Amino acid sequence: MAVRACGLIIYRRLQSAPSSKVTDGIEYLLLQTSYGTHHWTPPKGHVDPGEDDLQTAFRETQEEAGLQASQLTLIEGYKKELHYPVHGKPKTVIYWLAEMKDCNTEIKLSEEHQAFQWLKLEDACKFAEYEDMQATLKEVHQFLCSKE
Repeated sequence: MAVRACGLIIYRRLQSAPSSKVTDGIEYLLLQTSYGTHHWTPPKGHVDPGEDDLQTAFRETQEEAGLQASQLTLIEGYKKELHYPVHGKPKTVIYWLAEMKDCNTEIKLSEEHQAFQWLKLEDACKFAEYEDMQATLKEVHQFLCSKE
């Protein structure tokens, strides 16, 4: 049975961004794990029994980053499913896209993570070592650009 996890790709828009391109002011939230290779990832985690995927994404975001669903706006029309092996077993991760309502909201990490960063697309792709995550971040950015 494939391991299933769900999470949110969270972004914020900086007010100070030059008005020429709104998407220049977008930053993505990545968390650094406090275990394993200390990789950087959006908040995500395993689906609990009786939970639907989106509930999992919001619960994990609250647990890992201290963000309540009420502090986020879920962006319609974006959902990404990634498939990759972890320890020789298939894993499915589903991401939705969410915007911070207040870009100054404090991030409160759980013990699962040791650091967080708000990063522009280029830096976020450098921090996210996995190619599928880099591709997903670029796809999200393209999606947001197309909505402008």
